[in-house]
Amino acid sequence: MAATPHLPQPECFLSVSLLLLLLLVSSLQISLAKPSVQESTESEIISRFQQYLQINTSQPDPDYKQSTSFLLAIANSLSLESQVLEFVPGKPLVLLKWPGTDPSLPSILLNSHTDVVPSEPHKWGHPPFQAHLDPSTGHIFARGSQDMKCVGMQYLEAIWKLRSSGFKPTRDVYLSFVPDEEIGGHDGAEKFAESEVFDKMNVGVVLDEGLASPDGFYRVFYGERSAWWMSIKAVGKPGHGAKLYDNSAMENLFKSIESIRRFRSAQFDLVKSGSRAEGDVISVNMVFLKAGTPSPTGFVMNLQPSEAVAGFDIRVPPTADPLALERRIAEEWAPSSRNMTFEFKQKGPLHDKFGKPMVTPLDDSNPWWGLLQKAIKNANGVLGKPEIFPASTDARYFRNRGLPAIGFSPMANTPILLHDHNEVIIISCIVGPSL
Repeated sequence: MAATPHLPQPECFLSVSLLLLLLLVSSLQISLAKPSVQESTESEIISRFQQYLQINTSQPDPDYKQSTSFLLAIANSLSLESQVLEFVPGKPLVLLKWPGTDPSLPSILLNSHTDVVPSEPHKWGHPPFQAHLDPSTGHIFARGSQDMKCVGMQYLEAIWKLRSSGFKPTRDVYLSFVPDEEIGGHDGAEKFAESEVFDKMNVGVVLDEGLASPDGFYRVFYGERSAWWMSIKAVGKPGHGAKLYDNSAMENLFKSIESIRRFRSAQFDLVKSGSRAEGDVISVNMVFLKAGTPSPTGFVMNLQPSEAVAGFDIRVPPTADPLALERRIAEEWAPSSRNMTFEFKQKGPLHDKFGKPMVTPLDDSNPWWGLLQKAIKNANGVLGKPEIFPASTDARYFRNRGLPAIGFSPMANTPILLHDHNEVIIISCIVGPSL
């Protein structure tokens, strides 16, 4: 097994305070009643988190049946209303509701996804679905510990603490546990956001995933880059491997790759110099190269192929000019004059259904932003500069409806290990402070 890396002690304690203050400050009154559940011990909280992590919901064959049963059992313990939605058979979305005293107010939606990415167990220090707890450091190693079963359990444990104190929210609070985020969310959050069920929820704000922070600042995200997945195809006459040709398929494709790499380097230099954040630039990475004539032993070595294809993962921030990028692709990266074509496998929008940039305002026009700032301040946390998320999350489907959606995962002083070997979190991120 791979060696376990040395990790700093994170200071992750905001989950309970955040939700508590969001509910209290955004309500017109504080409502207390007889506690409906007993306050959990630290060992009970840790055990629930480990049980969730031990359910193998990795793509491409996630065990949604077991994760659904687990979540419904917790919802039953908390006396939350629950329903299971399947917009696509076999892909359950668990929707929980904590009714407020005034359902006419806009509700809060706390969104998380149940699936995780695959892992390579032999490259981990501990089995990725064992949820190993190191008692000397408080670290839990598991796939999904950062992305993003931690956040889903933070929501549930926060509600558990609030219910044990007798607190009742003024507005409705929903929790959605959605499938398939790691493969695009098309059969989960996307269909959910456009459903009649969602329309009836009267959602006012959505909280979704963010990223861990290696330093003491808590990261918050108000938008994200759109994924443009593109393939470029070059064609040319086949020929002998020893002959020098002009405009061969491979030669034309390499010219495109060189042009793309120069663009990538210029964008990356802006990040390395500190003048731009990663989410503010256009990133381009080649993800596959397909060419050559197969043979029983590999490829025919003395034959230049007539076709060559390369695939690219392009991430476009909402501040970019999409028309300028499209012109660059058509004129520089895949010009028809070099017998080249391009095709988008996916092309995410930069604007919502109303034609506005798909970002959440972080100013006085968005009262939820002020509540989040106040919550972090009251929990003695320090907020970093708001960012554009460098990849994609399900929050884009809610922003597409014009709703404010904020990405926030309270994990400061924590190495970013989502999708990496030895993904890890500190137990204080889940246990939180006492109320």
